[in-house]
Amino acid sequence: MRLQALFSLVPFFLLYGSVSGQGAPAKVLNEATDTFIDNLLAGWNSPAGVSIAVVRKDEQDAWTIETKGYGVATLANGTRVTENTLFAIGSNSKLFDAIAIGLLVTNRTLPVRLSWTSKFASIIPGWGLQDSTAAKQTTILDALSHRTGLPRHDFSYKWSDDVPNIIKKLKSHRPSAEFREVHQYNNNMYTLLSYLPTVLLPSKIPFARYVKQNIFEPLGMSSTTYSYDVAKLGHLADGIARQGINYTEDPLGGTPRALPYWSTKGGEDGNCPGGIISNAVDMSIWLQTLLLEGQKPGTNQSVIPPEVIQKVSAGVSVVEPVASFPELSPSVYGGGLLRNAYRGHEVVWHSGGTPGFLSQISRLPSDNLGIAVLCNDNDYGSILIQIINYRLMDEALGLEKIDWDTRFRAILSPLPPPSTPRPANASLPSANFTALAGMYDNAGYGKVEFCFVSSDYPAASSSCKALAANLSTILPGAVNPKVPTFIGAWDSPWASHIRVSHFDGNQFNVSVLNSFPTNNASAEPYWTYGGDTTFDTTIYAESIVTGRRYSLAFTGFWGAGDIPKLQGETVRDRAEVVFDKVKVMWRRSQT
Repeated sequence: MRLQALFSLVPFFLLYGSVSGQGAPAKVLNEATDTFIDNLLAGWNSPAGVSIAVVRKDEQDAWTIETKGYGVATLANGTRVTENTLFAIGSNSKLFDAIAIGLLVTNRTLPVRLSWTSKFASIIPGWGLQDSTAAKQTTILDALSHRTGLPRHDFSYKWSDDVPNIIKKLKSHRPSAEFREVHQYNNNMYTLLSYLPTVLLPSKIPFARYVKQNIFEPLGMSSTTYSYDVAKLGHLADGIARQGINYTEDPLGGTPRALPYWSTKGGEDGNCPGGIISNAVDMSIWLQTLLLEGQKPGTNQSVIPPEVIQKVSAGVSVVEPVASFPELSPSVYGGGLLRNAYRGHEVVWHSGGTPGFLSQISRLPSDNLGIAVLCNDNDYGSILIQIINYRLMDEALGLEKIDWDTRFRAILSPLPPPSTPRPANASLPSANFTALAGMYDNAGYGKVEFCFVSSDYPAASSSCKALAANLSTILPGAVNPKVPTFIGAWDSPWASHIRVSHFDGNQFNVSVLNSFPTNNASAEPYWTYGGDTTFDTTIYAESIVTGRRYSLAFTGFWGAGDIPKLQGETVRDRAEVVFDKVKVMWRRSQT
């Protein structure tokens, strides 16, 4: 659903520092910009903030560097954002992944020579895909540019998975398109790519350490890390969400809540497609390095070969064949980067998002301009970073300002129709609810126990009994007692639980939920994020009953983007992901 998708996008600072050469151009982060950003945050009722880096190189090769913060970094003590505040940059980590692979490609001492067209079938143990053509032919460049035929399948990877296990699961994921047919964003492919240093280098070095030793440290990006344990000792911001947003009456309301950091495991060898934590100061170094095509700022030292920067910046797959605004062009994707034009100026960029944090990092190579915007507003950060990014481009390029704020508000203002009510006399599914409850399995997604939460029917297993006993505490308001509902615990970065609520017959609505602490144990210790029922859900399930074999077939679950729905004669044929019940517990009672 469009509104919720925009809200979830996949959810500023007071101190100023600058280094500039003689005759430097006028500031971009000037008083007018300060006022604009402060008013923007206030206008969106943002409880959070942003940190910004702007770098420009003049004709004499002198740099003007501006870094600044606005708004709130942490809720508990009201710490303000500065240029040193740390933010998760989400999928802007992918460029580091792509460049790390480029360093391997240009490494002539590898036992196995690597190229951008090297096929995974010949270099990755355990590699495979359902599509036999894709399994044989997928290259490094295919994975970088998201054209393998696989959709996201983001709910498939769990905290308990290591990289080899995630790779092993790939062959169980159903593709949503033909190989090289369309661009489909896929985090799993960047996890796959991150395994290459471990596989190919004699030291078997973990990926994050490889990036630290070959990119962070040589460039002097001393605050940038993959490690939550390291970042929490510094100036790590809270990711801030809103509890209880009423999307129809007060979409900018709700109670601000600090989210627990999304990825606390793994240390220096943490999440590679989206795990980097950084600040505006280090992003200014990174932007200069990219504009200098791999050269360390202030030196003649080449840290990244220029041909690597050029390769990952070149478009391979088409993301947007038609521009979304008159000032933009169609966009293409290379390796961890998109490329399009803004008001006639070419832009190479990427956005990023993890729970609580959003980022946009852009460079305009022909204009020697780089901009990074980091934000910790979970619910509207994806909109704020775009508005600010375009405003800063207009300011730096000396263009008449476009009112992007009004444009984005206009996109959000038409509310979709309210959710379709469950029929008053909803028909029962083919199997009774207690029979459908139990442990399910999918080879690519693993096991999940769907507990039937009903006061009339005690939970069958000890784990479901424990869930039912604590449900009102850990997921307050998540279950409508009038609607037969299953809850499954989900060991995922994106969800703590999955709710499957009966609609009619064999049809169920599915919601992705997160149980977050309120940091107020004496009142309400937890709150439920997700599962709003104001509008129709975008994920559905249908029960399949074959004798005493039960399955739940999910659609809207795999994150394929704008791809036609699957066709087929049976529910299983049309489903994106099917979970089959592991052990049948047949009961005669019908609920």
